[in-house]
Amino acid sequence: MKILIADKFEESGRIGLRTIGCEISFQPDLKDDALVEGIAKDQPDVLIVRGTKVTEPMLAAGPLKLVVRAGAGYNTIDVAAASRRGIYVANCPGKNSIAVAELAFALILALDRRVADNVIALRAGQWNKKEFSKARGLFGRTLGLVGVGKIGQEMIPRAKAFGMNIVAWSRSLTPEKAETLGVERKDSPLDVARVADIVSVHVALKPDTKLVINSEFLGAMKEGAYLINTSRGEVVDQGALVAAIHSKGIRAGLDVFATEPTSGVAEFTDAIANEANVYGTHHIGASTDQAQEAIADETVRIVKSFKETGQVPNVVNLAARTPATHRLVVRHHDRPGVLAQVLDAIKAESINVQEMENIVFEGAEAAVARINLDRAPSNATLDQLRAGNEDIMEINVLAIS
Repeated sequence: MKILIADKFEESGRIGLRTIGCEISFQPDLKDDALVEGIAKDQPDVLIVRGTKVTEPMLAAGPLKLVVRAGAGYNTIDVAAASRRGIYVANCPGKNSIAVAELAFALILALDRRVADNVIALRAGQWNKKEFSKARGLFGRTLGLVGVGKIGQEMIPRAKAFGMNIVAWSRSLTPEKAETLGVERKDSPLDVARVADIVSVHVALKPDTKLVINSEFLGAMKEGAYLINTSRGEVVDQGALVAAIHSKGIRAGLDVFATEPTSGVAEFTDAIANEANVYGTHHIGASTDQAQEAIADETVRIVKSFKETGQVPNVVNLAARTPATHRLVVRHHDRPGVLAQVLDAIKAESINVQEMENIVFEGAEAAVARINLDRAPSNATLDQLRAGNEDIMEINVLAIS
C-alpha cells in the first residue's frame, strides 16, 4: 500500500507504517497545486495530512482510497468531495485533548498575568512592576465551557485544581453527565456567557457552530471577561470580537484565526493579532511531543486496519442513514453463485442496493445475507428466487423503520 504524507509527521509513525508493509513518500512541504501534482505522480492509496488543505482536485488526481487527518478536526478536508468519490476520511479524535487543554490554560494565565507584555517590557530594558502587578487571579472565578467534548472535559480537572467554578454548555451535555463531571449545566451558550469570568471554546467546526461566538454572545459576556479559543477560528465572529474588545474590555487568547496560512511559515496579516488585549499563538494547540506521538500511533492503527481488513476506524463520512426502505434477508447454502442470482434479480427490477452483509455459520455450510434496498422487490421476483435456486432455503422482505 502506497502512502503519501503531505505534512509534518512523527518519525515513529513513519517507522510504524513501514513496519506494516507500506511504501512511504514523505513530502511534508507539498501544498496546493504541488500536492495535486504529487498525488498524480506518486499514485498513493492513502494521503496523510495535518493542517494541509485537501481539495477536490487533489482527491481527483490519483487513486486515493483513504485520507487520514493526523489530528482531530477535519474541516480542512473537502469531505463532501471525498464522499462523492467513495474515499474514506478518518481522523484521530481525542489524542491531542490534553495538549489543547494545556495551551488553553496557558492562555488564561498569560492573559491574567499579562505574561507576554511583561516579557516584551523586560526585553526592551523596562522595569514596570507598578503596571504589571495588577491581576485578578483565578481562584473562585467562573470558567464557562462552550463545548464539553474530550478537550472540554480535560479543562475541568485543571480548572478545579485552580479552585475555579465551572459552568458548561454542550448539545450532548445531559444533567446526569454534568453531575458526573462536576459542572453546572447551562441551557445555552448565552447562559454560559452571562455568568462566566472566562469563556473557553471547545466545539468542532460545523454549520451550527460557525460564528457561535457572535455579537449577541459577546454582548452577554461580563465587562472585562476573557475569551479563549483553541478550537477553530471560524466559530468566532472576529469583527464582533474586536468591537467587544473596544467597547467592554473583553480580553482574548486565540490559538486560531479566521484566516490562517496553509503553510507552517508565512506572512500573517490578520489585524486582530495587533490588538493590545489579544494574546495570540500560532495554531499550536496540538503541538506537543506527547500529542504528536499519540496521533502518529493512531494514524498507524487506522492505516493498518484499512490495509488488513478494509475497515477504517474513526471514519467520518459514512452515511448515518441510507435511503434504504426494505431489507431482503436470504438464508442460503454457502455455495458459489447464490448471491449473484439474487443480485441479478434485484438489478432486473432497477432496485438499488444500499448496504449488504453475508454472515457465514460455523462449518461454512450455511449463511444469511442481509441486503438493504431502496424499495421492496416484487412478489414475482421473490417467488422466482424461491423456486429457481435450491440453495436458497428462505427469503423474506422486512420494512426498515
